[in-house]
Amino acid sequence: MSVEVDPPELAFKRPFNHEVCQILHLHNPSQEAVVFKVKTTAPKHYCVRPNSGRVEPGKTVDVQVLLQAMKEEPAADAKCKDKFLVQSVAVTPAKEHANVTSIFEEAPKSAVVEKKIRVNWLAPDANLASDTSKPGPNDSVIEEEPPANTSPAGHFQTPAPSKKNAADQALPVPPPDFSGKFKPESPQPNEPTSTFASAKAAVASAIPSSDELKAQLADANAHIQRLKDRLADQGLRQRKTGGEAKAAPATMTQQHAPPESGVPVQMVAGLCLLSFLIAYFFF
Repeated sequence: MSVEVDPPELAFKRPFNHEVCQILHLHNPSQEAVVFKVKTTAPKHYCVRPNSGRVEPGKTVDVQVLLQAMKEEPAADAKCKDKFLVQSVAVTPAKEHANVTSIFEEAPKSAVVEKKIRVNWLAPDANLASDTSKPGPNDSVIEEEPPANTSPAGHFQTPAPSKKNAADQALPVPPPDFSGKFKPESPQPNEPTSTFASAKAAVASAIPSSDELKAQLADANAHIQRLKDRLADQGLRQRKTGGEAKAAPATMTQQHAPPESGVPVQMVAGLCLLSFLIAYFFF
């Protein structure tokens, strides 16, 4: 079971400085679906799409065969030795949902039908003979390594299924525009600095001014002077009391011992108060 190939030979017209395309029509005249593969002896020089697929019963599939552009035109009398091979296998009910690769791998060699297709290079048309250096308006120029004029016969390989046009590949990709998407945030107020400033203001308001300190110091000095005078008066009184005690009878002095000498309580209290005031105002 095989497909019908039309045309039986592929003919590419010169010039070959641009991509040249030919169409293969694969028709399935049988009542079973058929899968196919297209191979060539020069896979680097041709691009086939699709290079494999499935043809339903009574249907036709068009396969594009593209000859890549050559940097150097072959000689006019040069003959092309490139060939194509179309392989086909009938799809059995057990392989109805299998892919093309698995069907070909599991099919016996006797079930694979092959058809060879020769390639010819034709002379350019008369209207294009005068200008063979410019590609046609509908042809896309693809710069690739120039293929050899001859290819080894009998060695078929699967060509690439498709390639993008050089014009699409050459289009520059504009860089992303980030302008206007990111805006610098407004600086936030320095919270530690503001807190320190408020604390400093509170401390400054709590500390009295120099005039207030002078007034408080004068009051303290006056109070200290009053304490000193009071202590001096109390000392004189104690001296008078001690003289009277000496004039008392000897029996009284023996029975009652004189009081022990020491620092009065009032003097201790005054010194404590003075120390407190000095520490409060100066420290």
